[in-house]
This record gives sequence, C-alpha cells and structure tokens, in this order.
Amino acid sequence: MKSTPLILTLLASLICSATQAAVSAEEAAKLGTTLTPVGAEKAGNADGSIPAWTGGLAKDAGTIDAADFLSNPFEGEQPLFTITAQNAEQYREQLSPGQLAMLKRYPQTYRLRVFPTHRSAALPDPVYQAIARNAVSSSLIAGGNGLQNLDTAIPFPIPQNGLEVVWNHITRYRGGSARRSHVQATPLANGTFTQVHFKQQLSYRDKVKGFDPQNPGNVLFYYKQMVTAPARLSGDVVLVHETLDQVKEPRMAWLYSAGQRRVRRAPQVAYDGPYPASEGQRVADNLDMFNGAPDRYDWKLVGKKEMYIPYNNYQLDSPKLKYADLVKPGHINSDLTRYEKHRVWVVQATLKAGQRHIYAKRELYIDEDTWQIALADHYDARNTLWRTGEGYQSYRYDQQLPWLSVEALYDLINGRYIVSGMRNEERGGLEFGFESLAAEYTPTALRNAGVR
Repeated sequence: MKSTPLILTLLASLICSATQAAVSAEEAAKLGTTLTPVGAEKAGNADGSIPAWTGGLAKDAGTIDAADFLSNPFEGEQPLFTITAQNAEQYREQLSPGQLAMLKRYPQTYRLRVFPTHRSAALPDPVYQAIARNAVSSSLIAGGNGLQNLDTAIPFPIPQNGLEVVWNHITRYRGGSARRSHVQATPLANGTFTQVHFKQQLSYRDKVKGFDPQNPGNVLFYYKQMVTAPARLSGDVVLVHETLDQVKEPRMAWLYSAGQRRVRRAPQVAYDGPYPASEGQRVADNLDMFNGAPDRYDWKLVGKKEMYIPYNNYQLDSPKLKYADLVKPGHINSDLTRYEKHRVWVVQATLKAGQRHIYAKRELYIDEDTWQIALADHYDARNTLWRTGEGYQSYRYDQQLPWLSVEALYDLINGRYIVSGMRNEERGGLEFGFESLAAEYTPTALRNAGVR
C-alpha cells in the first residue's frame, strides 16, 4: 500500500518526541504493517469469510451522477444466505441482542440478507499520517471526557479502553465538512409516515477559516440543521457548537423557531433531551448512533468479535427508489438492506451512580475499519432492551471516506421507529471538504437562515 512507508517514516520521527503517548512508538509502528493505518486487523479471519484489507475501494470503483449518487460496485452480487426468525439460533453468536429481538418481533418481515464481505474503507494519505501522529500523542483528559493533541481524526487507532473506542467514533473522518439534503420519517405501526425534509451542514474546526492549529481551542465541530418541510416545521433551525471537553465547556446549542421568529439557547439538545422533529422516537445523543459527552456512563471495552452488520448499503441510497419503497411497518425494507460479516469492537456503557439518562445501559458495536457504530442497543432502568439502532453505512469511494447514509432506531416496545438520512428522491447533491466562515455558525446566522 502506497501510504505505508509514509506512516513508518513518520512514526520513526516521533519516537523521540512523543511525551504523553496513548501507546508506545513501537506499538504504533504496527499501523500499516500488521494493522491497517486506522488500527484494524489487516489480516482476514481464520475461515476466510472476512478477507484481508488490501487498501479499500479505488476512487474510480464506480460512477457518480449529477446529484452525487454513486453506482453500486457490488450490484451483481447475490446473498450468500438469509438470517430469519426460523434459523436465527444458528447465527446467534454473530448477532446482537437487538437483531435477535427484531427477528423475534417481526418474524415474517425482518431478515438479514448476508452478502460477501468487502473491506471497502480507505482514507486519504494525509489522514493516515495524522492518525499515526495521534497514536503516540493524543490522550484523554478530564477523566476521559475530553481530548488533547487531536490531529484531524481518530485519536486512538490502538485503543486501550472503551472510552478511547467511543472517541474514535465521535472523531472519525467525515471529509472535514459536509452539506446535504435528506429526509426523515417516523412511521406509525401501520407504516404510514410524513416526510420531514432537512438541509444539514457540518464543519470540523480545521475546515473553518481562521482555525489556528497552534491554538485550536475547545470546539471540535459546528453543526447546523434546517427543516424545509412540512410547512408546520419549515424554517426551524438547530445550531450546535460541539466541544472536545463538554464537562469543562458544555455543548453550546441554539434553536430558531420560525413560528416565533426567535432564537433561544437549547441546553436540552444534549444527552437524553428530546431531539427536534423526532416525535419522541429519538433523544439528542441517539443521532449518529451516539454523539456528545460520554461523562454520564462508565464505558467498558468488552473486546472484539465477528458479527453480521449493515455494510456497503449502496442500494438504500439508490435514486431509482422512492421513500415509500424503504419505509415499511416496523422497520425499513429488508429486501433492500445488506449485511456482511466484519470484526467489531464491543463497548458497554453503564449509567454512573447519581447520573440520569433514559438509557441505563447501552451496548455499541463499532466497525474496526471505519470506527463507525454499526449497531447500538439501549436498555431501560429495568434492564429491558428498549431500542436498537442500525447504521447502514456505505463507503464514499469518490471522496475516500466512510459515510453513514441511513440510520434507523427501532422501538421494540411501541413498534415505531425513526429513519433518517434518506435522499433517494432528493436532487440536491452532497458536498464535502468545503471551507466555512465561523460567522455561518452564529445565532445571528441561524435567524437569517430560518426566516420563512
């Protein structure tokens, strides 16, 4: 792989300068040799069902149309087999409790079509080099609730504990900045739903003009989301300044209400505060499978295992489909989803004594090649499995970045769910890597953006 010599050279130069290293320079030298540049096991598994990583998909692995829809590089493949309620016991060890619960609750319609495994992920060489620097210089601060010496993405490619794995997810590479239009649905138990349309923009700090790497401050990224339909919600805007240490300096959030023409601070857009326009089906830290401060939980790194997770879900993003093709009663259409066997990090979060959250326990399953949470189980205070999330990622080979295109959170008790990130019928494209002005992410800009 062409980036390996760069990584090894960089690590060698850091051996003498690393002070507060997450791992030793000798340990970090595994990156690009026995480990991939992001810290995954480079080799395949014993029976060959997980192949070795050989560099990921090439940038020209498929075609891209005018609305930034990618062609499916695996379109001709057929499922190896399908996991159903009838044969689930045979695959129990490779399934999450949430997947097993969904198979039990929807035995006639929910199933996992399992395809050949493709280790698609690849990142740009400069990102690999930044991760190599992070391996020997990044560290946790404030009891694990913040970071120092983060360069670009993924501070802990060789994680030592559960918190480090979660921080890798939070800071994973997403192109530096992204803009898109997408649709969300919260169908009733019978499958009827209303489309909620969003314009969304995300900028990590190094993509904001004026950012000084020598004096980075505490902001990790800026996020803005505006509702454009239906009419009753149109013009409402959420603005977030996400901080690295949210205990020292909590997330700053604002809401603009188009009906009231008023901007107000929104401290509830964090933890288990209700997420706007979600009809109570998602709390603030459910978005992106998990986001925000980790301080209310104790995080345990259970280990690594092989599991069937959503992967290479290009079909879910197809412009040939309508939203009604995806959104079905109880869950999204199982005829359109794709699962593959991959190695995942398993992390268990238990609510700390004296802290409050509607989820007393969470179990996260994080893909080793992307640091993206693929599956997330949520338990209530009685240790009952309440909600289960699936992240249907597809790799943006044109941009060299993993991408969570669609995510769903299923309520196992009331039979409803929320699905977001759909763009099948959208004609506005995806844009990555642009530079923003800090002025775009201010309460004043929020008011200007949200005026009907």
